[in-house]
Amino acid sequence: MTQNPDANTATAKAFYEMMFNERRPRAAIEQFAGDVYIQHNTHVGDGKEAFIAYFERMAADYPGKHVRFVRTVAQDDLVVLHCHQTWPGSDDYAGMDIFRFDGHGKVVEHWDVLQVIPDHSVNDNGMF
Repeated sequence: MTQNPDANTATAKAFYEMMFNERRPRAAIEQFAGDVYIQHNTHVGDGKEAFIAYFERMAADYPGKHVRFVRTVAQDDLVVLHCHQTWPGSDDYAGMDIFRFDGHGKVVEHWDVLQVIPDHSVNDNGMF
């Protein structure tokens, strides 16, 4: 099947919104993930159930956590979300999440890179 980068971008954002902001990782996996879910974040186990367990724990530990999408980039079967993550009682993060989609428009693989947003910067540009 041909990839639709715009549709994949909308799916990646809806997946992240449901999983992170709405704190419903099981529903997000059921609605937006493909037959497999390959995880590259070293803090999260591989597969759907490991993803659900991790984000259910994060929802309980950080009930006010929130992600804001700053920009997106999409090419072929990949979508990159540049995000501002807020974790109450902890650090804020700048994140780059990369999602790979199968031919049916479902999320099947995830990579991310996270950086703590510092209190000050030697330039005035900020992280976003």
